[in-house]
Amino acid sequence: MVTLAALALSAAEVQFPAPRPPSNEIKLENLVPIPMRDGVILYADVYRPAKEGKYPVLVSRTPYSTERYPSAYEQAVFFSRRGYVFVYQDVRGRHESEGHWEPFRNDIEDGYDTIEWAAKQPWSNGKVGMEGGSYLGHVQWRAAMSLPPHLVTIFPSVAATSLYADWITLNGGWRLSFNFGWGPVRQESRIMQNTGPHTIHDGPEAISFDKILWHLPLMDMQKLAGRNAQFYRDWIQHPDYDDYWKKLNAEEVFDQIPIPVHTLGGWFDIFSQGTLRGYVGMSHQGKTAAAREKSRMIIGPWGHGPSQKTGVIDFGPEANINQHAVALRWFDYWLAGLDSGIQNEPPVTIYVMGRGVWRQEKEYPLARTRYTKMYFASGGSANTDRGDGRLSWDPPPAGAKPDQYQYDPNNPVPSLGGNNCCGTPTAAGPQDQRPVEGRQDVLVYTSDRLDRAVEVTGPVKVVLHASSDAPDTDFVAKLVDVYPDGRAFNVCEGILRARYRESLSRPRPLEPGKIYEMTIDLVGTSNAFLPGHRIRVDITSSHFPQFDRNPNTGEPFGTSAATRVARQAVHHSSAHPSHIVLPMIPQ
Repeated sequence: MVTLAALALSAAEVQFPAPRPPSNEIKLENLVPIPMRDGVILYADVYRPAKEGKYPVLVSRTPYSTERYPSAYEQAVFFSRRGYVFVYQDVRGRHESEGHWEPFRNDIEDGYDTIEWAAKQPWSNGKVGMEGGSYLGHVQWRAAMSLPPHLVTIFPSVAATSLYADWITLNGGWRLSFNFGWGPVRQESRIMQNTGPHTIHDGPEAISFDKILWHLPLMDMQKLAGRNAQFYRDWIQHPDYDDYWKKLNAEEVFDQIPIPVHTLGGWFDIFSQGTLRGYVGMSHQGKTAAAREKSRMIIGPWGHGPSQKTGVIDFGPEANINQHAVALRWFDYWLAGLDSGIQNEPPVTIYVMGRGVWRQEKEYPLARTRYTKMYFASGGSANTDRGDGRLSWDPPPAGAKPDQYQYDPNNPVPSLGGNNCCGTPTAAGPQDQRPVEGRQDVLVYTSDRLDRAVEVTGPVKVVLHASSDAPDTDFVAKLVDVYPDGRAFNVCEGILRARYRESLSRPRPLEPGKIYEMTIDLVGTSNAFLPGHRIRVDITSSHFPQFDRNPNTGEPFGTSAATRVARQAVHHSSAHPSHIVLPMIPQ
């Protein structure tokens, strides 16, 4: 295990106070019926202070059961013992609630109805907030889109804002392992199901992750596991950003949401884009001054929730935080009218990896950012980490030879780390990339050793000048921190499905052999590349099974078992200057 604890600077400049102690006894009411506008009854467990009175209310909505132990009790008890009514509800069609379960589709209306029901109860002071992470965070964005009059604030953690662009896909690249493992494997019906088809290795095809995700066409894959989820077929039948997805996207209506929002997430979380876009969208476009000026964000060196260790790196105890304590300060201010001090702090709190320090900022992206290009260069042989690929501050010369490789969907580059979550069997977070950097179908561009620290904080993108002989293909980019001893840890990553190079809504095939300028969004990071380290970019065309294998045929998504080899070329001459854009922070 790599440990950064010895490198950590003092985190005293950012305080994460311990939560105030519990102040009351509580009572619990199980199976409380909450009627929806269409007559369907959703059931909730209601935790509230034992003393009669009117209290601020927190609503949390889950597909994972309000009765799961211990996770279903921890947050409810924490907040209710500190003076809140906690309404913990099974979403429509899951566990104890009535109705038909279909992920995402009813959360706008049901969120509104639940919030307004809670506001009118005799134990409510009329102020309602929402709390929870992952799907429990996603439903907060959908409820906020419905503009319930009594919703004061939300605190979505590790949650997506666009279900298309940072849940089902990453900007168009289909998240195969997560979609299959979270969707039909676990969520096909009313109750949580056996995870075998997503976690068992070396078993029969029907229950073996190692085999089942290789099946083509994708439309038939879930049948091997005995699953029959219509919503999964719907996802496959809507590979583009169309009206099916648009109506669920909070990013389309940031300018209509009037409430302050506190997002929280991790640089290596599968939904990191939602954490970042949620804050940026509300702070720039929120309907009211409170939404724009009072929204907040915390993002740490985590995967799907606060932790000390992510991937193979131990970031030290300072990296971990008490998420409930942070949320309590937020709700105390907005719902309980207490002076928690959070209103006086800078709106953005980020963890700078490499330096090992928390830092507060006035905005994101940082106003002092200098967006700086590092150019790809080689003698035409950047294949593998033993090739001649270089990253340079200087623009490339005329006539430089392109780098070429073949992408074979039947021999894809295996996923190794990155932004994943939730029990998917591939390793997530920072991992040593050398096992995949030795492949001929991975182009590796590496800088000279740094003589000073280079801090990269903010959105990262690769501008790729590339061609292919296929009508459609993928390009994957990773930003990598190369340590003095040669270990190479991924920092952030992105994928581009070439048909979406111009628009996620209007795919266009490639012309074979034509050079295109294509932008790969690597989402964002905060990492200091220390003296003696090197900056590296890896380019390839697959990241399997985290993302599905592009078959290179251009046929409709998920419907064919046919594949073909694609011959790719990455150009880096003065006419076609492929490069990465780094958000560098002056030291």
